[in-house]
Amino acid sequence: MALDLSGAQWRKSSRSDEHGGECVEVASLVPVVAVRDSRDPDGPVLGFSRAAFTGLVGAIRAGSHDL
Repeated sequence: MALDLSGAQWRKSSRSDEHGGECVEVASLVPVVAVRDSRDPDGPVLGFSRAAFTGLVGAIRAGSHDL
């Protein structure tokens, strides 16, 4: 399913830095949350249901995805 990104207002993650690391942007679209790499704004976009995105953020905050 293709996402309609025409009205997307992208916000850069507060964890992103200016030196090329952890560059993530999110846009709240109905009914999904879109996520992209801010270094590649024309690249691929992932779409998550709100529940899946909330779960992902919770898992990240809990350290489940630390390298």
